[in-house]
Amino acid sequence: METAETQITLSELPVGARLIVQCKKDWRGAVVSKIDEEKVTLIVCSARGGTYRLRRALETSIVFDGELPVLKNGCEDDWRGGFIKYDARW
Repeated sequence: METAETQITLSELPVGARLIVQCKKDWRGAVVSKIDEEKVTLIVCSARGGTYRLRRALETSIVFDGELPVLKNGCEDDWRGGFIKYDARW
């Protein structure tokens, strides 16, 4: 995975920004929904069509794959291979 030299923190993304998030074994799309004094709340898309919230620290680093912001969980897996397929009915 090619990453740009510029790294930012999660708190620098605006509310409504979309990013790729690693959740356990797979990768999912997410949106920044709220930035508090201590945490950033993300809305993550579920494979069954629902959503759930994740809270992460403000200083969590974001890497870029081209122009896509990616929030890693410490693993070096390529997000393209593990990106989940969403329910086709929606």
